[in-house]
Amino acid sequence: MPARAPLNVVFHDARVIEPLSGRDGVGDVVLLDGAVAERPYAIPDDCVHVDCHGLVLSPSFIDLHCHLREPGFEEKETVATGTAAAAAGGFGLVCCMPNTRPPLDTVARIRTLHDIIRRDAKVAVIPIASATLGRRGEALVDIRALASAGVAGFSDDGDYVADSVVMRDALSQAAGVGLCVMDHAQDGRLVSGGVLTEGDVARRLKLRGMASEAEELAVGRDIALARMTEGHVHIQHITTARAVEMVRRARDEGLHVTAEATPHHLVLTDEDAVMVDSSGTARFNNQAKVNPPLRSASDVAGVVRGIVDGVIEAIATDHAPHTSADKDGSPGQAAFGMSVFETALATVLTLYHRGEVSLERLVHCLTAGPAGVLGSRSPRPSISSGGLVLFDPDASWVVDPSRFLSRGKNTPLEGRTLRGMILTTIVGGRCVYAADSLSRRCSGGCLGDLDGDGAPGAGSGISNER
Repeated sequence: MPARAPLNVVFHDARVIEPLSGRDGVGDVVLLDGAVAERPYAIPDDCVHVDCHGLVLSPSFIDLHCHLREPGFEEKETVATGTAAAAAGGFGLVCCMPNTRPPLDTVARIRTLHDIIRRDAKVAVIPIASATLGRRGEALVDIRALASAGVAGFSDDGDYVADSVVMRDALSQAAGVGLCVMDHAQDGRLVSGGVLTEGDVARRLKLRGMASEAEELAVGRDIALARMTEGHVHIQHITTARAVEMVRRARDEGLHVTAEATPHHLVLTDEDAVMVDSSGTARFNNQAKVNPPLRSASDVAGVVRGIVDGVIEAIATDHAPHTSADKDGSPGQAAFGMSVFETALATVLTLYHRGEVSLERLVHCLTAGPAGVLGSRSPRPSISSGGLVLFDPDASWVVDPSRFLSRGKNTPLEGRTLRGMILTTIVGGRCVYAADSLSRRCSGGCLGDLDGDGAPGAGSGISNER
């Protein structure tokens, strides 16, 4: 990460939520030379003081699942722009998926990406390697060598590893190096050509649906293989109530099965994919096209229950930036994916404001939960490490994708009012993002003395703060 000066700052009267330590209470947090200071401490004259009344301070977030697109798809995103967007979203560590060009399936390619990360990343990045060569689902990568090269896990994300023998061997070998296999658990052969979830909305729009059974069959297969191998399978972007119940039973059995849910699959339904034009005609909103698709309200409720009950340990963005051309055209032609980093927190805080999920549980699923999935590959998500995020859970703002730091402006949330705003993100004791509105709470200086794409207020999609 580019060097920036370590901070001297006092956060006064913040609600501090730190799931690993069990801390949840109002107090001060002091950073001196970028490190959390313990009492007694002497506050230097050059210290910035931040009034945090009504604000929440937590460890910086961890994202298990994002697409930085580099190398090969730099028109969609780069490590520099993607990690700037991640910082604006409160993320201090992100795991990037291997569906790049070429895919991340060899040690040499991982080393090349590490060079880019060291040069350009605004936050910490750990690559996820392909599970199979070329992501073709036929032959395993060199799992041991890639583990030694520092990857956080293995996945053919975007594609299901359909061959059960290959998946069995991947789980077995990954277990031998203490890593998980992350599976896009959806049988692609059953949903080929689909646009949105199979159901009333698809029928109303006369579009080909994507059956939820494609996910449930894949999840069941993965659980059986985890039982067979004693390996760790991680279900990516789980979306159906039945799949959540399958994971629940597997965990009750003691199997090493974990799962993540995305902000959009926790809050949006297939009805959010419908637009009504000026003539009153309903049509599909390409910006809401994701894979797996947005599901019915009953499935969304089942996934939310999984978060509340601890069946789902992590909220992951599946940040999938695209160019505007990628999302144009007919529903069948448009690319799958949303730009999520900069709206993630505010989206999931919808559940808090509705009274469905506690704030503590949401912070857990953004910090300690994903760290647990990564195991030894993750740093401890604690404020004492100098990685933290300050956010206002009540601040309202209107999503304006033209202000995103991400190159991907593709979101169905454009024009929506959300509640929950990232004010600053600190990684390794250094400020990597500060919102314009933070300056009103600062005295003795400002945290937002950044450069380049990290300029305070340059992104976050915020317009018309209320």
